[in-house]
Amino acid sequence: MVLTEDPNSELMSGLVDSVKEISMLPECRNVCKKMHGNLVRRIKLLSPLFEELKDNNEELSEEETKGFELLRTALDSAKELLKLVFEGSKVYQTLQRDHIADKFNQITEKIEAALSEIPYNKLNLSEEVQEQIELVHAQFRRAKGSPELQDPQLEVDLAIAQREKEPDPAILKRLSEKLHLRTIDDLKKESLAFHELAIASGGDPGDWFKKMSSLFKKLKDHVQMANPEADCSEAEKVMMKHRSPVIPDDFRCPISLELMKDPVIISTGQTYERSCIQKWLDAGHKTCPKTQQTLLHTALTPNYVLKSLIALWCESNSVELPKQPGACTSKNVRSSISYCDRAAIATLLDKLANGNLEQQRSAAGELRLLAKRNVDNRVCIAEAGAIPLLVELLSSTDPRTQEHAVTALLNLSINDINKGTIVNAGAIPDIVDVLKNGSMEARENAAATLFSLSVVDENKVAIGAAGAIPALIKLLCDGTPRGKKDAATAIFNLSIYQGNKARAVKAGIVPPLMRLLKDAGGGMVDEALAILAILASHQEGKVAIGQASPIPVLMEVISTGYPRNRENAAAILWSLCTVDSQQLKLARQFGAEEALKELSESGTDRAKRKAGSILELLQGVDAIVTQS
Repeated sequence: MVLTEDPNSELMSGLVDSVKEISMLPECRNVCKKMHGNLVRRIKLLSPLFEELKDNNEELSEEETKGFELLRTALDSAKELLKLVFEGSKVYQTLQRDHIADKFNQITEKIEAALSEIPYNKLNLSEEVQEQIELVHAQFRRAKGSPELQDPQLEVDLAIAQREKEPDPAILKRLSEKLHLRTIDDLKKESLAFHELAIASGGDPGDWFKKMSSLFKKLKDHVQMANPEADCSEAEKVMMKHRSPVIPDDFRCPISLELMKDPVIISTGQTYERSCIQKWLDAGHKTCPKTQQTLLHTALTPNYVLKSLIALWCESNSVELPKQPGACTSKNVRSSISYCDRAAIATLLDKLANGNLEQQRSAAGELRLLAKRNVDNRVCIAEAGAIPLLVELLSSTDPRTQEHAVTALLNLSINDINKGTIVNAGAIPDIVDVLKNGSMEARENAAATLFSLSVVDENKVAIGAAGAIPALIKLLCDGTPRGKKDAATAIFNLSIYQGNKARAVKAGIVPPLMRLLKDAGGGMVDEALAILAILASHQEGKVAIGQASPIPVLMEVISTGYPRNRENAAAILWSLCTVDSQQLKLARQFGAEEALKELSESGTDRAKRKAGSILELLQGVDAIVTQS
């Protein structure tokens, strides 16, 4: 290597900075503590390698640069995951611990793969650093694919806490310690993370939200009962008994300065008590009272996160929160939309129908946000007649307008009645066209919209007939990580209909699925296996999968994968072996009998059945050989 001004110094500096940032991350204190700590510890040990190469100031070859570039990408992914685990909901991570563990394993595999690309023997390293990096690499290699040992006590406590209405306080105490939800402050942070998850889900978070909510409430009640004055000094405890609690400024309405009961967000992003800001608007004001900015519209959006935090604060400080006057019920959704909300929506629809390009883009963007925020908005927007106008904008030549339109339809489609309205407006061909020709964001959201619509069985047929599947496969191949997930989810749901299985196979879906399946660090193994399992129930699917040399990777998943993946891999293997004895023989060569016996004892119920069926097939082959 020639001594010169190092063109790779930026790369090495970036790697040094990445390790420093990861080293400075706060300690994780939840069920992911061990995985989080192990990953941080191993990454820290890479620092001497980067420091020495940075100090050497030597030019790297193309081969060496490639390895370090891969490593930088892997460390960026690691940093993102570590932050997510530290900042995210502890209850969610506990209930989804297998999924989180899978993510840590994927990151470990990425780092190990990158380290394998670096030719250490060609680098000018000191003997000490050379030995250390080889040891670190060996640690990553051993950690790869080695699942974290489960905590039996945690498994039992969780099962009881979720099942029983009033669990034993000793169980709740163990869980609060394990999840590090010990104080009122811990509960506040968890509540914020909890509700951010709900909002990120688009307002319809599904069954897992109910499980989280139930478990969190039990833990919260336990902590507040066991330690009502947590985190307070003795002096503070004495004072607490003789004074009223001070209302945090963020919980006060900027107009009335009183504790907010029904906080709402206006177009400038400021939050006010609904009744106060409504009076301000009714008086004819067109500006934000706090910032004096001109309001883009007068729609009021409930601030659910703040409302939840206020409720939690009231509970912990024994403050009674008065009930909202005139609270609406789900039977009268329209009454919950204020006149100003409906008027604002009507104004936006007029811009969609009659405005210039800029006005249409802006109006579609506003409707997109309003439709995302809550159930009532989705009903009101649809009833006002927005859906046909948004469908027309799917053909807009302006990429941003098209993105807004398809995303607004996606958010509206969360409502089951709106699904029918969208399909009846002739949206499916236009959504498929966006999926084929739109920007990447538009394509991703078009795929998500097709998935949402495909929940209705008859829509699966129409979407498949409109040519969506080849476009979804293309997004699966060249999309962003999020785009690939959206495409895979849509393909899986569409393939429940038998006719779409054939369409997917003819469109060439099997080779890209096999590539995703073999790329353990790509984060798409779960989805690839799920789709292959459903395609394997179709004759053409079996043939195509059989031609893709699937046995080695299927046996690897059955031997070392996670429970759901092992189940799907066994289902695929069973489908192949029932029609092709060669696949059965090949599976035996890759250690099928031992792996399947273990699966038949420790797998899911379905996995056990499939493993038992394949073992019977293997025994049948043995019997034929013996007789001959």
